[in-house]
Amino acid sequence: MGEQPGLGDDRILSSFGYRQELRRALRSFSLYAVAFSIISITTGLFTNFGFGLQHLGPASIFLWPVAAVGQFLVALVVAELGTRIPLAGYSYQWGTRLVNAAYGWFVGLVGLAYMAVGGAAINFVVAAPLWATILGLNASDPQVLIVIAGLLTLATLGINIVSVALAARINNIAVFTEIAGTALAALVLLGLWARHPIHPASFLLDTGGAHGIGILRQLPYAALLGIFTIVGFELAADLSEEAVQARISVPRAVLWSEVSASVLGMVALIGFAIAIPDLHQITISPVPLYAIVRYWLGPALSGIFILVVVFSIFALTVVGTAAGARLIYAMARDGILPFSPTLRQVNARTRTPIVALLTMAALSLCFALFGYASDRTGGSAFLTLVTATAILPFVVYLLTVLAYVLRRPRLVALPGAFDLGRWAVPVMYLALAWVVIALAALTIPKDFWGADTVVGIVLAVAAAWYLGPLRRRLRTGAAGIGTGERAND
Repeated sequence: MGEQPGLGDDRILSSFGYRQELRRALRSFSLYAVAFSIISITTGLFTNFGFGLQHLGPASIFLWPVAAVGQFLVALVVAELGTRIPLAGYSYQWGTRLVNAAYGWFVGLVGLAYMAVGGAAINFVVAAPLWATILGLNASDPQVLIVIAGLLTLATLGINIVSVALAARINNIAVFTEIAGTALAALVLLGLWARHPIHPASFLLDTGGAHGIGILRQLPYAALLGIFTIVGFELAADLSEEAVQARISVPRAVLWSEVSASVLGMVALIGFAIAIPDLHQITISPVPLYAIVRYWLGPALSGIFILVVVFSIFALTVVGTAAGARLIYAMARDGILPFSPTLRQVNARTRTPIVALLTMAALSLCFALFGYASDRTGGSAFLTLVTATAILPFVVYLLTVLAYVLRRPRLVALPGAFDLGRWAVPVMYLALAWVVIALAALTIPKDFWGADTVVGIVLAVAAAWYLGPLRRRLRTGAAGIGTGERAND
């Protein structure tokens, strides 16, 4: 791992034992747009703003900066790893090369589950109700929602099959719709509130009726707003093999996306929270942010606002599907997955991993159906899918930071590339502490145990495949780093 960052991308890839198969089309802004869109403050706020209000009132917004600082520590670790191991498959590659193939398998499968569950949560829980509202359909009918979620999954699949460049163009636009749909809209509401203040600024400290020890009990629920949202910046590294000057553009995309999303998200939260006209009515509203905007701007402008939001959420699912498929491709390239020879195929014309894309879409749809079944049987797709979407990336962060702590002294500094230097030790231990605290908040409350079950199933599947065929394949050399490349020579 000691090559100069100025080497050509293809030569760097070759030094890791792989040939260039995917098309390098993502320049710095496009890669930043990917990371920023995956974080998607719009999606996070629309998903969890009302949930935060239910548990800790407007004061819940002040847990956002806590998550922002914690995640910046993780982003620093990711940025350094992305510089030194700029490969598709990010978490799988880091775990494999820092520890061993077995460790990489577990990290990679959890990462894949995160993207599949996340896609299902966004399409079924967030996007489908918004589309149903726009189309005048019953947004509380699970059958309507699962049909819409299925159509959205097919649409994102089609865009990704055409090319990563088309997906990138959509995400480039989404950077501006994200800003318009959250920060700018919130600033407009803040200005309107300043002209006609309906309550004092101290309203932001309202805990929604929670007092004393009750506030402590509500913290894990209210913290979901930031913990769920400020994730995904690491997926810029998953597209490293399609990035131009990956060793420079990937760490920049990771860090700038996390910082800009954190700052703009806090601005948006302040604007929306201060503009709440009636706390009780907004708390019970199925779409709290829309209700706030509609109160101040009326039906016409709030309708435009919803369209901007819908596009931003759609862009997130487009790039999420792309990232998930690249992880499948990277793991299949090393023979780690079942049916690896098929899953690793890249279309010669579009230079996209079509079979991996189809698989990613199918996995996402399966989890959406799981959420549909949960709603139909009296459960909560929101609590199960949304909380699982928050837990799974933090399991990836935990395993990644642990590997980094163990192997960081062996990483060679690259001249001109991102390097934490003497700050590496405090950063990695603070990042580890933050991830453990966040995981505790996400797994201990009883209401989140359904999501814990989903995570347990994912880990059980990973263990079963490893203890079954995979361990033997790794031992005999039929799977592992560069296996697929050797098979094609």
